[in-house]
Amino acid sequence: MTNDHLISTLNDLIQISMDGEKGFRACADDAQERYIPYKDTFMARATECAQTVLDLQDLVRRLGGEPASHSTLGGALHRQWVNLKSAITGRDDESILEECERGEDAAVNAYRKALSEDLPTDIRLLIERQYQGVLANHDKVKSLRNEVRARKAA
Repeated sequence: MTNDHLISTLNDLIQISMDGEKGFRACADDAQERYIPYKDTFMARATECAQTVLDLQDLVRRLGGEPASHSTLGGALHRQWVNLKSAITGRDDESILEECERGEDAAVNAYRKALSEDLPTDIRLLIERQYQGVLANHDKVKSLRNEVRARKAA
């Protein structure tokens, strides 16, 4: 893998992690007051994503590249769609969690794509560790969504 391709791969992960941070912050803002633990969970996940961004940006700089400094267009469009949808239909916890899960699906796919590349060992280890965090975020959001669905069904 060339250095330029490696930097591009890392910048893709920076952007998807920025999407995650913004998405989790938006979910925290939108979570209904009666489910306070969701807000704390979303803010903790946003903080984890922000740290991931910083770690990846440092790595890109060490490789001599310019780190990405903005999220993806797709992430911005997704957040705008969610805002429009919520303005029309209102927000409930299940829909908030479903949108959060969609964002985490994108992050899982981005990390899988990066891990399919021929990465240097030290960078692969970092990305694999971050990927485990992405999977944990996805599983936590899915678990919360399932809890809400179970309460609705009861």
